[in-house]
Amino acid sequence: MKLQTAKGVRDIPPEEKIVRNRMISTLTTVFERYGFAPLETPIIERFETLAAKGGAGGESDALKETFTLKDQGDRALGLKFEQTTSLARYVGMNPQIKMPFKRYEIGPVFRDGPIKAGRYRQFWQCDVDTVGSKSMLADAEVIAIMEKVFEDFGFDIAIKVNNRKVLNGLLNQAGVDDKEEAIIAIDKLEKIGKSGVTDELFDRGYNDVQVEKIFDVLDVGSDLSKLKLKITDEEGLEGVKELEELFGYLDKMKIKVAAFDVTLARGLAYYTGTVFEAFSKSGPIKSSLAGGGRYDSMVGKFLGGGRDIPAVGVAFGLAPIMDSLKAKEEFKEKNPAKVYVIPIKTVDESLDVVQKLRDLGVNADFDINGRGMSKNLNYANAMGIPFVIIIGENELKAGKVLLRDMASGDQNLLTVEEAAKTLS
Repeated sequence: MKLQTAKGVRDIPPEEKIVRNRMISTLTTVFERYGFAPLETPIIERFETLAAKGGAGGESDALKETFTLKDQGDRALGLKFEQTTSLARYVGMNPQIKMPFKRYEIGPVFRDGPIKAGRYRQFWQCDVDTVGSKSMLADAEVIAIMEKVFEDFGFDIAIKVNNRKVLNGLLNQAGVDDKEEAIIAIDKLEKIGKSGVTDELFDRGYNDVQVEKIFDVLDVGSDLSKLKLKITDEEGLEGVKELEELFGYLDKMKIKVAAFDVTLARGLAYYTGTVFEAFSKSGPIKSSLAGGGRYDSMVGKFLGGGRDIPAVGVAFGLAPIMDSLKAKEEFKEKNPAKVYVIPIKTVDESLDVVQKLRDLGVNADFDINGRGMSKNLNYANAMGIPFVIIIGENELKAGKVLLRDMASGDQNLLTVEEAAKTLS
């Protein structure tokens, strides 16, 4: 048997997993700083939940890329393709939740789609959502989180912002009834260009006049003031008003990386208002690093009875973020230990030292193979462990340990407590 992974998935080696864990820690810190609570939902959902009109919608690329399966009771199931549908289902099943409900969820999702740099079939998403508020303050808060996260990651990003009501308005003006299919096509503008979207719109049955009117509005690009002159539809004007309110809040919050882009659509059917995506300004990863928007109808549709439960959120894609980091720096650390303890005929005493270091909060590893000094130093270096502690008879007599910096070669004779303080 040839050992290999399934197509579109991959193992995450320690040097990447260490960085990923730190990324997740950063994300968690930012999310909780903004008052969001953790939630975990299953990776397997009933297919009817994933396919619900309040979810992705029958025509969306995401639903077409869903991994499907059946259990032994012949029930149709699917692996969740993002976190938002599961959130809506959870809120629908727990009507006692106090609003606004602010939650984050970090975990794997799955899409049986095309593979390219930064895109895999199993990948982690980190979602932040606010359920139960129509205010553009909630949208502004989510965008502020996006800026803060990427600032902490050291990324130079741009956040594109639009509003689905604007797109609906321009499609109304163009005489387009089936807006969902048109928006799916418009969402591909960045990938396939104007000619590609034009061809797709024709393929989907739209005529010359409709396509011309669509691009007449899309050509305003990032100029919100020009858009106001072109939009006459009532729903479109409502979207413009929401965008102006949103950017007013972002200005008060000193968020500088967000800008209006009328071509941003985001293909999922459930978006009803603001939509946004974050992109790196440099590097090989061209796909979005995070994206989301407002979905005011999804939760209510799951609940039934015509209830209106507004929501807004963003999903961070760990895979493209990791690939962007790899393009910037080499992942050298293969062990989370801060120090590697090397005993020289002092195993029992060194065990006391390594346990004291761990009790003092220092990640510490220990030579368990009885190797010589040279091999131990090579091992620590190969694992990316920044310090070693050497304990021989002379160190024992002095009641101290020899702490060595692997990068500079500097050595200091210290007590265990002094060494722990230096390492932390």
